Amino acid sequence: MASTQLLRSAGTAAGPGRAATGASSGGVLGPLLAVWRVLRVIMSYPTGAVGLLLILSFALMAVIGPMLAPQGPFEVSRSATGAVVRLSPPSWDNLLGTTNQGLDVFSQLLWGARVALTVGVISAVGSIILGTLIGLIAGYFGGWTDEILMRITDVAFGIPFLPTALVIISITGPSLALIILLITLFLWRTTARVIRAQVLTLKTRPFVWAAKAAGASETKILFVHIAPNVLPLSFLYMAIGVQGGVMLEAALSFLGFGDPQVMSWGTMLNEAFKAGAMRTAWWWVTPPGLALSLFVVSVFMVTRAYEELLNPRLREI
Repeated sequence: MASTQLLRSAGTAAGPGRAATGASSGGVLGPLLAVWRVLRVIMSYPTGAVGLLLILSFALMAVIGPMLAPQGPFEVSRSATGAVVRLSPPSWDNLLGTTNQGLDVFSQLLWGARVALTVGVISAVGSIILGTLIGLIAGYFGGWTDEILMRITDVAFGIPFLPTALVIISITGPSLALIILLITLFLWRTTARVIRAQVLTLKTRPFVWAAKAAGASETKILFVHIAPNVLPLSFLYMAIGVQGGVMLEAALSFLGFGDPQVMSWGTMLNEAFKAGAMRTAWWWVTPPGLALSLFVVSVFMVTRAYEELLNPRLREI
């Protein structure tokens, strides 16, 4: 059955809405092989390879960076005489200099990577699960179910993220868990619409009719036969969601609504802005700004290659 097939092998991936046709290996090995084939195809594109290497670098920074950081994110740097080293440019003692409070910028950058990717990955996975479920149910069952879920989606599209998030955080107080929840509830909308549109075409395919004729239940048809064919699109929007989650967390932190108990790249920029050092302490502003920019560009490179994997016609553009 088309619904039980995995992604095609490298270079022969199916387009959107088509069942994957690679060989299945069963158990855990099958999905791992499918992921490896996708990664090989992405690495075959120069931009995809560069983007993937950058993402892996950021992931490595998030995992082992805090262990390599010379200081904690809120630990004050002091000279041999015990004096606080304030606004010091890069040196051997402080590779990226210090802030106006004597905090090591390099250590903050490494710790901030963990916070940024934690928020991005968790919010992206949560939003993809929510959006995919809503899109599957709305597209397959149609009728009033589709109408109600799509009207809820329309209302969600009309709610601006930043003003809403700022009001909620002002009332409840800032926390990393709340920021992740707010971003998750903001990112699912586009995924739900795209998956619904895909399901509307998939549910008329012959393999769905065959499953119904064989006596398969609605739940089995939806999650066993249709869902595997929309997962490639879900993975694409999950990658985009990681980028969106990182940027939204940085935006909230830059505005002063981030979790004060953790150090993120947005918090670093906020502290530099409040200290009036945006134009003078380049070593304080440049690292988090450059890290955010590189992360966004790297995700774009990978998603562009993945789009060409899903839709080979893009290779002609």
